[in-house]
Amino acid sequence: MKLIKRLFLTLVVVVVALVAVSFLLPGQAAVSRSITINAPANAVFPHVNSMQATEAWSPWLSRDPETKLSYSGPDTGVGNTLSWMSEHPQVGSGTQEIVESIENQLVRTELDFGPMGTATATFDLQPEGTGTKVTWGFQSDLGLNPISRWMGLMMDDWVGSDYETGLANLKVVVESGQ
Repeated sequence: MKLIKRLFLTLVVVVVALVAVSFLLPGQAAVSRSITINAPANAVFPHVNSMQATEAWSPWLSRDPETKLSYSGPDTGVGNTLSWMSEHPQVGSGTQEIVESIENQLVRTELDFGPMGTATATFDLQPEGTGTKVTWGFQSDLGLNPISRWMGLMMDDWVGSDYETGLANLKVVVESGQ
């Protein structure tokens, strides 16, 4: 009986310690990747300023070809919205809406993953020589949820390679004139 009591007490202490430490962890998760595309910003911009255009280079749609997509709002720019539904755990379900669009410079979107939370994504286009440096960023407020804060530490590992794949796909699409 003493052994069970000690094990239980140890478990409680460990859980309390993990929760306490979580409040010292960052309250935001951020991921950012960049690539230089050999094309001017006006050739890149249409591919990031339309949710419909992202189908051509999205790193996630190839994971589940059965993903159901629907669009609303204008075809481009602010208000253009994508909703998706997938049973695949790495695709999931949610919505993404363009909330800011500065021609040939910036596109900002708001993502809603339902119970998984919300986030903001950006596409920043900067001239670089004769090309365009595209930076795809992601930021999510983790709130005070201890589990979210621990998971936030792994966000770059989980999403970073997808951003690299997506940017490489975007580069191919833009440079090939598709």
